[in-house]
Formats: sequence, C-alpha cells, structure tokens
Amino acid sequence: MSTSSPPSNLHLTAVLCLFLHAATIVSSTDHIVGANKGWNPGMNYTLWANNHTFYVGDLISFRYQKTQYNVFQVNKTGYDNCTTEGAMGNWTSGKDFILLNKAKRYYFICGTGGCFNGMKISVFVHPLPPPPRSSLAAEHSSKNSAASAVYGGGLKVIWAVLGLFVSIWCGSSWI
Repeated sequence: MSTSSPPSNLHLTAVLCLFLHAATIVSSTDHIVGANKGWNPGMNYTLWANNHTFYVGDLISFRYQKTQYNVFQVNKTGYDNCTTEGAMGNWTSGKDFILLNKAKRYYFICGTGGCFNGMKISVFVHPLPPPPRSSLAAEHSSKNSAASAVYGGGLKVIWAVLGLFVSIWCGSSWI
C-alpha cells in the first residue's frame, strides 16, 4: 500500500507562480515585426503596424541577421531623422522581444543604416480594454463568475492545465 503526503508549501507556491504566469500569457500578444519577412530593408513597416493593435503587456519582436542589423528604441526626432542619439534601448540578438509596458507611442529604428531603407517602425500602444460587456452582466448574476468575467474562457483552460500539472507533479491521491 502506497502512502502519499499532502503537498508542501513549496509545491503550492510553485503552482501559484505557474498559475499567475499562465494568466499573464493568456492576456498578451507577441507581434513579430514583418511577420515571416522579419526586420529587413525594403519593407513597409508603417502598413504592417497599421494592421495590428497593440496593448499594454504585449510584446513586439524583431527577427533579423544580427551581424547586419539591430534595433534601437528612439524618440520621434530619432525616428524622423534616423539617428540613435539619446536612444532609450538597444537590442542586437537577432531575436529581440521587447515588452510594451506603457500606453504610448513607441519608435524603433535600425541603427546600422537600415533606417534610411525603411527599417523603422512606430507603434501606438493602447491601455488594456475593459472586459466585454456580456462578461460584466454575467458577473452580477453569480458570485462565482467574477474570475470568468476577467479572463473569459481562458480561465477554464488554465484551471484544467493547472489541475493536470498538480496531479502529475504532486501525485493524484490528494486531489
């Protein structure tokens, strides 16, 4: 006969961290600049940006040949003149993930001369939208629906994955 002990505080803390991380992932989008063409000269990044909606918490990703190009976050003057003076950020990995953590306009350019060949992009980041109206109405109909009003159907998926993870990691006899 096998005995199993209840989960330790460490297990519960790890599960809680996993849950919080999963909730963050559900609400953000990774916008890959240029999609499958990446960060290269000759692209119309204004058109690309206009076809995307950016929210606080989203990522903007740049994919490029790291020996040829880079990414600088600049102000409007730097963007308009293709200069990196006073840059607020510089990325050179070739696979750069940049968190858009404030509602504002961001400006990015290539600092190796590519900016003069169109390698510059300006994106406006919006505040997070409120939950859908139908979810707000559901919140008033049941105390248990408050979490689903915030996360929608994604919360059910998170709970299912979380339950599976806990069951596998800690053993299923205590669930």
